[in-house]
Amino acid sequence: MIEDIKKRALHRTKIIEGQLRGIEKMIENEDYCVDIITLSLAVQKSLGSLNKLLVENHLRTHVSHQYEAGGEEREAAVAELIRIFELSNNRS
Repeated sequence: MIEDIKKRALHRTKIIEGQLRGIEKMIENEDYCVDIITLSLAVQKSLGSLNKLLVENHLRTHVSHQYEAGGEEREAAVAELIRIFELSNNRS
């Protein structure tokens, strides 16, 4: 993993962890539903940012190597990227 991306990804996970603890506490305290939803949406946005970092790392490392190797490895890289694209578009 690229060191800078790893550092940023780990930082993002700490933020998400804190946000999730915040949601849990808000539910326990029976806070206003819209406030809980707002924080939940922020977590989703944070997860999107984390996914973007992970995709960037994957493209800069694994995919670039797979493309250089060519053949079946290149095809595997394309298949992976298509699968990730499909997963991201099927989110609810």
